[in-house]
Amino acid sequence: MKIDHNLSADELIIKLAGELDEKSGPLVRMTLDSLIDSAKFKRIRIDMSKLSFMDSTGIGVLIGRYKRLKPRGVPIILQSPTPTVDRVLKLSGIYNIMIKAG
Repeated sequence: MKIDHNLSADELIIKLAGELDEKSGPLVRMTLDSLIDSAKFKRIRIDMSKLSFMDSTGIGVLIGRYKRLKPRGVPIILQSPTPTVDRVLKLSGIYNIMIKAG
């Protein structure tokens, strides 16, 4: 799993590459939490164009970050999920609480 990020204007952009599963989930969770706690932003965009696989662990990571950001009124935008990941996101119903872009 590769995680890149940058802060652009009022947006935190996270780029995930590889597989978001039981093995990489704790690293992604800790990294996102650290970024969320250390930066000020109005929205978070998670670029999933290089994410080749995601299972229920990934859904849990996303839901957990949603719960942390909701009280602050910070939306999560899921950018360009691959077809495989998009299917998991659709089946989970996550697009009911997060925004799909691209």
